[in-house]
Amino acid sequence: MKKTMIILFLMVFCDLGGVNAQNQGEEQMKQAQNHLAKKEYIKARYLFLQAYNDFSSQGQYEKAVECGVSASSLYHRENFYKEAFELLRSVESTVAVGEQRGKKPLPALRYCISKERLQMYIKLKNPTRAKDQLARLEETTKNARNDSLDNDLLYTQANYYYTFGMNSQGDAAISQLIGKYNAQKSYAKVDECYKTLIDIARKANNSGLVARTYEKYIVWNDSIKALSAQDELNALKQKYDDSLATIQEKDDSLSAKQYVIVGLCILAAVLAAALVLGTIVLLRFIMLTRKQKKAIGIANEHNELKTQFIRNISAQMEPTLNTLDPKLAGVQGLRAFSRHIQELSELESSLSEPYEMQEKNISAFCEGIMDKVKGMAKDDVTFSVSAPKLNVKINPEQLERILLHLLRNAAEHTPEGGKIWLDFKKRGAHTHQFIVSDTGCGIPEEKRENIFKPFTEVRDLTKGDGLGLPICSLIATKMNGSLTLDAAYTKGARFVLELHA
Repeated sequence: MKKTMIILFLMVFCDLGGVNAQNQGEEQMKQAQNHLAKKEYIKARYLFLQAYNDFSSQGQYEKAVECGVSASSLYHRENFYKEAFELLRSVESTVAVGEQRGKKPLPALRYCISKERLQMYIKLKNPTRAKDQLARLEETTKNARNDSLDNDLLYTQANYYYTFGMNSQGDAAISQLIGKYNAQKSYAKVDECYKTLIDIARKANNSGLVARTYEKYIVWNDSIKALSAQDELNALKQKYDDSLATIQEKDDSLSAKQYVIVGLCILAAVLAAALVLGTIVLLRFIMLTRKQKKAIGIANEHNELKTQFIRNISAQMEPTLNTLDPKLAGVQGLRAFSRHIQELSELESSLSEPYEMQEKNISAFCEGIMDKVKGMAKDDVTFSVSAPKLNVKINPEQLERILLHLLRNAAEHTPEGGKIWLDFKKRGAHTHQFIVSDTGCGIPEEKRENIFKPFTEVRDLTKGDGLGLPICSLIATKMNGSLTLDAAYTKGARFVLELHA
């Protein structure tokens, strides 16, 4: 009897604790929104984080995502991108737990997370990462089949395209959205579209887009006034026709009843057909969802098998390579290739493990790296370093590896009398860049898209395996940064390594 009473007491206590945690989360979320309205961003961020933790523990995933994304937005508003990205990864893990428990996908929540990441990459002016997040948004929206997400995606696409100067694609996205609202006669939403587009253009300092949008907005506004007048005339005409119809019904009530019966029969037939069609569509959707889940599971399994296979092959190659003449170019190429694919595999599986950081004088650091490369260049090549005498927290070993690889490539492809230079620039309190430029032959336009992707072409291993830049890109990602090619530079090649403290 005592054991039973104790169990009942514990059950009641747990239920009360869950209710209190949920109520606490609601209160913290409300307070955070109040502080946000007052522009008290630090207090708002702290309360959003507390509310996120409470909602996550109670399985309130929609509210947890809302609070987590709001806190992340406040982090990156103050350029704390590392904290923002880490928080989004935590929110994504929470959604994964919710999907596992509910045994169904939550695309609307994943959409919010990917959209926040996209906004950060747009603010960081990182078109490559922004494009990846936009692709994830498009895939999520496609799977969700939600009109609201479809419309928001068009807004997001327009913002991305206009930010990175792709005005024609931006015009296409916003025109599609305006066309949908016009077809639905949602003129208030069309008006909101034009105003939002003007705001996007102003933030992007795109005066041409502002002017074009104002012209279209004025023309549309005039046409809507004409349509409104026509609608009022049609409404009056409809009232007149309705009056005539009412008189006719009273004059011929028997015929009216017959028409009602016929109409009801037709309506019943239409509803029956719609029910059958809806059932077919629902069953088809269920089948497609099951196939997609199975395909995703197979793809993940194959990816794990591929990684393990590469590691096994690399390990099995080593004893054979040890028996061959190490002076042969082919043997050296195979050894380098074996090391590189093992390193790629290790980096991919440890991206979430950060490197240790230490303070270094950035001027002396850059000068030391440049000295190691000078002997590799052709005659009369000029070397230059522009870096302030400033202490910066870095991982010297991995940073040196990336810069040495970029500088060696520059030395190899820069002709006699050319120039190679290394610049350091601060981009805010927590962001800095290392820029390697040369006056060499540059990278052909058709190869630029894939230079950071491994295994995109079959190569002669005696001339290199093409894995250097992909490895450098993964190292940069692990250092909370990115490695990109400056496509606007045309006098040679220019690489930008951006790191976030």
